[in-house]
Amino acid sequence: MPSIEKIALFIDGSNLYATAKALGFDIDYRRLLGEFQSRGALLRAFYYTTLIEDQEYSSIRPLIDWLDYNGYTVVTKLAREFTDATTGRRKVKGRMDVDLAVKAMELAGHVDQIVLFSGDGDFRSLVEAVQRRGVRVTVVSTLSTQPPMVADDLRRQADVFIDLLELKPKVGRDPTDRPGSREMRQLPQFLSRGAINRGDQVE
Repeated sequence: MPSIEKIALFIDGSNLYATAKALGFDIDYRRLLGEFQSRGALLRAFYYTTLIEDQEYSSIRPLIDWLDYNGYTVVTKLAREFTDATTGRRKVKGRMDVDLAVKAMELAGHVDQIVLFSGDGDFRSLVEAVQRRGVRVTVVSTLSTQPPMVADDLRRQADVFIDLLELKPKVGRDPTDRPGSREMRQLPQFLSRGAINRGDQVE
């Protein structure tokens, strides 16, 4: 009897949100967890996101609390908001790349597959390093937007690439669930700007 594959999910929160938004649907995080629990032994599901410093109330807080109580390991970092002197545009300083990469490397010896929900090309070297330790890496993002949300070198490095659009029937939230949903329906303004799709709003 074949052994059950051990899986860990690593979700780049702002990147997944921007990708789903670009595809025109919301993620149902309960269904997402269920989908990957059905694919093997899901050891951990990490959700990484930044919170704005000095913001009394963050609109992402309800989602973070919900995830925390419903099977996810939430990792947050305070981000600093500032105005770029050159462009005059509002930017946010604070990235989760290193935190995610360190945890993925720590876990690599205990799993068979890592599923990375991000299209950020900065993760290519992490994917390569994890693969050298014998772990298969699946990247979830999309090629169905213009421009694509996934960096080409990240997609090529992955063992498997799943287009988020293909997962929509399995992990998308039913629009009829929205009024009664306890999950958060709005993210901070800086995440909803188009530039986050290209990753140039966060430093």
